[in-house]
Amino acid sequence: MSRRLPPLNSLKAFEAAARHLSFTRAADELFVTQAAVSHQIKALEEFLGIKLFLRKNRSLLLTEEGQGYYLDIKDIFSSLQDATQRLLARGAKGAITVALPPSFAIQWLVPRIHKFSAQYPDIDVRIKAVDFDEGHLTDDVDVAIYYGRGKWPGLQADKLHTEYLTPICSPLLFQSDKPLDTLDDLRYHLLLHDASREPWKNWIREFNVLGVNVNQGPIFSHSMLVLQAAALGQGIALGHSVLARPEIQAGRLICPFDEKLITKNAYYVVCHESQAELGKIATFRDWVLTQVKEEQEADDFS
Repeated sequence: MSRRLPPLNSLKAFEAAARHLSFTRAADELFVTQAAVSHQIKALEEFLGIKLFLRKNRSLLLTEEGQGYYLDIKDIFSSLQDATQRLLARGAKGAITVALPPSFAIQWLVPRIHKFSAQYPDIDVRIKAVDFDEGHLTDDVDVAIYYGRGKWPGLQADKLHTEYLTPICSPLLFQSDKPLDTLDDLRYHLLLHDASREPWKNWIREFNVLGVNVNQGPIFSHSMLVLQAAALGQGIALGHSVLARPEIQAGRLICPFDEKLITKNAYYVVCHESQAELGKIATFRDWVLTQVKEEQEADDFS
């Protein structure tokens, strides 16, 4: 003969109502209506075939059977809560694998990861620099940084920065005999391309710059490479605000113009939807988002 257990929701309602001796306060704690608590208690009493509460002089009292039942199950709920806390505590420790594009790793995460390690010494971060194709989060990765529109099936995606593009170059270019005073002066300089020529084409079109041959200049596979080429004075790159910021702050790159183009794509911190609030994954996500929030106002190439 199988052993039946009462519905968990009914037990939760009973435990809260018995502890407070109030359906109203139990409802507030469980974020349900008083009527819902009353319904759950009635269902439990029908399941057990026993009266658990008595109403007397507008107050709520436990019957003798109800008092005994409450004393038995309150320890069970306490044990469940303790077990859950222990599990979450274990989940907030150990190793976490973070996958992200190499350029973002070098320019943003690596300079800051010591802060995370100091704040959360029980979490061992493993950084995996990879190039993503379709935004597929593999089983060996806990958290990732993706660049795109923020729409990846089955993944929780939180935008990090509002990103924009603007020309960047080495201060050395101002020592050459080629002018760089107006946007039209871009025609005299070699353009450096990050992955494709489309960003420069879009930027030139947006600001109606004439006479610039966008089909010239080398194409680099990674943002770090185009930043390095620009810092060496090899030409003018179209810098991503997030990745170029460290080079600009260090004085290796400058922004010759004020024109900026907001991008449709951005960097997102992503993980499986089912794991977004679990242990060390939630801890790392929250830390990244907090870092970005604190830095966002200063992220203006100034």
